[in-house]
Amino acid sequence: MPALKFANILLEQNERSMSYPSLYCKSTEPVVFNKNEQAWELSGQGDFDFTTYFNSLSVEKLMRYTNAEGFRLHLELKGSAAKVLQTYADAFASHPILMEDNCIEIAPSDDFDEYELDIQVPNGSVLTGFKIETTGPLFLGNCYYIVNHSSPQKDVELVLATTTFKKESFIKHNISLVNQSILSSGEDIANHFNMHVVDNGRTLDVEKLSTEHIHIHPNNNVGGAGGFTYGMILAMEQQPKATHILLMDDDVAVSPESIKRTYNLLKILNDEYRNAFISGAMLNYEVGDEQWEDTGYMTERGTFAPAKPGLRLTKFEDIVYNETFWAPKEIRKSGQRYAAWWYCCMPIEIIEKNGLPLPVFVRCDDAEYGVRCKPHFITMNGLGIWHMSFHVRYNAAVERYQTTRNTLIAQHTTGFAPHSDFFAELRNNIRLELKKFGYENAELCLDAFEDFMKGPEFYSAPGMAEKTFMDANKNKEKLIPFDQLEKAAHEIGLTDFHIRDIDRQLIDSDKPRTFIQRASDLITDNNQHRIVSDGEGYAVIPVLGWAYPAGAIRGKKYLIVIDWYNRMGAIRTRDNNRYSVIKKRYKEDLKKYKQIKDDLSTQYSQSRETVTSLEYWKSYLNI
Repeated sequence: MPALKFANILLEQNERSMSYPSLYCKSTEPVVFNKNEQAWELSGQGDFDFTTYFNSLSVEKLMRYTNAEGFRLHLELKGSAAKVLQTYADAFASHPILMEDNCIEIAPSDDFDEYELDIQVPNGSVLTGFKIETTGPLFLGNCYYIVNHSSPQKDVELVLATTTFKKESFIKHNISLVNQSILSSGEDIANHFNMHVVDNGRTLDVEKLSTEHIHIHPNNNVGGAGGFTYGMILAMEQQPKATHILLMDDDVAVSPESIKRTYNLLKILNDEYRNAFISGAMLNYEVGDEQWEDTGYMTERGTFAPAKPGLRLTKFEDIVYNETFWAPKEIRKSGQRYAAWWYCCMPIEIIEKNGLPLPVFVRCDDAEYGVRCKPHFITMNGLGIWHMSFHVRYNAAVERYQTTRNTLIAQHTTGFAPHSDFFAELRNNIRLELKKFGYENAELCLDAFEDFMKGPEFYSAPGMAEKTFMDANKNKEKLIPFDQLEKAAHEIGLTDFHIRDIDRQLIDSDKPRTFIQRASDLITDNNQHRIVSDGEGYAVIPVLGWAYPAGAIRGKKYLIVIDWYNRMGAIRTRDNNRYSVIKKRYKEDLKKYKQIKDDLSTQYSQSRETVTSLEYWKSYLNI
């Protein structure tokens, strides 16, 4: 029966693995890299359990997605006597279940000896793994899982495409990892892999970074959507032509082993899943075992949401849950699930069938494309990246301008997320910003709505995507450092405001409201409408646009918004006249939209074939 080396037993030397070692191995003694032996050392008598996020084997998913028929564990070990025992988990396991009768006795040795363990798959198995019980130090050499499969392996040419804009440290590090751990690995992937880096900032040294399989492409600033589309075109037109493209953000940390496993998975997919999207999870860059998203979906309210709850991947019950998760009926029925492009692998065949992405610069490009293509989605423990979490990089230009405009464009162009009410989300965001005196950000929502109403020729014109995003960044609320913030507060009479008295608990706190107070806030938008007041005092609130500490802000004259992570903030002052001007503008925009909506919808839908075509994109990208 054909066999495939599928997944290396992974141990890494980096800050993340030092902080969260139980993503790799849970042990009673340290696991260290021995420089003299150039091998990993289980450093004393003890138990070393590899039934972890990276080193368990997803047998249930492999049997569902691929032509897998059986599994083996290959080990190369030397040192003290030891015992290797298989472990597994069913859907209810809170700890690895030990299979005492499926084990290997390891004799003491001064040289690496090879062992193989046939993996048993009990009924109901979700994942399997192994545990090593040592009598003393033991060294691990080349250790990996093998998948036996029932049909020939598929030919795969994999492209990793990433687009970057002035994030040199991240991208250079990831290029180095690819060179060291993929192209120099001696594994099959090394002969069938290319990396295309689309440099929108034109800051990378092309000559220094380029190799036979790593290609740097200086480019105009066309955003993530333009950069990834350029990558798709390069993948389709390279020689040999790619069969699959893996889209990956630039500002991420990745384990090259995830890319290797993605490649190996592609080689043995069954017919049902051969055109699936392989979606890598987003783990928290700063809390390395915290999983934020593993596929997302569009809600009925018109918001982006993770399909899974947050998980901690050093907890065994969470890595089991991660494998057994099935999308609830409301997500499946809506057809609005997507895989984000921080790590998403898709077949070139699907791109050729469904066209290229929309030229929306940033935000919603990946969600629209995933919903448009309607693929199966494959997720699996060990496939993912570490990404800065959204709350530490909140940008009103993205969340209020780009998101508002692009979701409306996508829905009208390709029928994106038909069950989502983006006009309700627009209304809610404007009201939320007005209640919090975020007048600049409310105006960004209206800028987005008005630019949407200019039609497809406006947003899709070369250079317009960058210009409108730059304008949004200029027009958004400006934050200032803490020392300047305190000084500004004192200048307007808030002399009792001191940064030293503020903490995250205070920033995130709220106050309860009575029923009458809630009704009043609803009717008056925090006393700016119908019952108008000048307000008094101030409150300290988070900068995040979706935060609504209603009790804390009601009746205030000033709001001090805090971005604690970046140590920045701003002072917002109640302006009832500005509130009225924005409300009037919104009312006039809605009136205009009702007059042109049918014609506008026709214009957008008719533009679909053009803006998703290869000819349009080549002209747009000047290639």
